Amino acid sequence: MPLVQGRLIAGVPAGKHRLNLPRLCQPAPANRNEEPASVDSIDAPDRYVSFKGIDCEGNSRRIIDRLYMHIDDPAKTNAFWERFRAKLAVAEDPLKRQADGLCLLCANIYYIADLFEEHDDEDGLAMLRQLEDECC
Repeated sequence: MPLVQGRLIAGVPAGKHRLNLPRLCQPAPANRNEEPASVDSIDAPDRYVSFKGIDCEGNSRRIIDRLYMHIDDPAKTNAFWERFRAKLAVAEDPLKRQADGLCLLCANIYYIADLFEEHDDEDGLAMLRQLEDECC
């Protein structure tokens, strides 16, 4: 049986599976006869190759600050956000954390978007979309 990421594909004869997994870490050539572009030739931000030109740490820090602006208000917070606040505090300590701030934001992006939408924070939503597109 063929292996896929360390698992056997049940009921599929060896060599008969069809997996079309994307080739990440390398931009696809425009023409199949061309060589892929080198990382150095890319001027635009590119999260798939190098994260060149992307400030994921700075972007996540700005969103965390924006998030605190909302959840520091007792009228806007709840038990979920208080627990999230505790996770963010642990994320600041590299010796104790299981996830950094960026990881926490990416894993909870829909909850954060709901919070920003609920409080009509268009700037926060725009920053969150950028973070999701470039860093998550």
